[in-house]
Amino acid sequence: MLTKTVGYNILVKECQVIWWELKEVFIMKLSTRGRYGLKAMYQLALHYGEGPIPLNSIAEKQGLSENYLEQLFSVLKKEGLLQSVRGAQGGYMLAKHPQDITVGHILRTLEGNMAPVDCVVEGSKKCDREDECATKFVYMQIQDSINNVIDSISLQDMINEQNKDWND
Repeated sequence: MLTKTVGYNILVKECQVIWWELKEVFIMKLSTRGRYGLKAMYQLALHYGEGPIPLNSIAEKQGLSENYLEQLFSVLKKEGLLQSVRGAQGGYMLAKHPQDITVGHILRTLEGNMAPVDCVVEGSKKCDREDECATKFVYMQIQDSINNVIDSISLQDMINEQNKDWND
């Protein structure tokens, strides 16, 4: 999700406005869908190979809403990242090894494209000023950097990093 904040810088000298500038600040934030989904997937990765983990256990360990988590898991299951088991001993488990699930796959499943602006999304409506836009190159570099980072981190990498911090 990309939010736009507009701020003002004003220099006032002896009751006269000397300089005024409108600043637009773009802040890229993950929604609760991406943040909570990643936390829950990490929790499942911690217990990979142990069988299904009840939804209420995941929600409790990560401090998340069970109802909201159920909605997220439905999407992650459709994408083939999760498996579910019904019944008293049921719950959820990763459909693949934690090394084979990237943060990028999880976030794109829950958030959609991670582009900082709409004009760099493949297949998006062409901007009227695209041919003379000097900033599109910058936005494309930002998008590539974000994708490179999130696609290079697996759930296993997150576990390894956490274990490293605990052992230091």
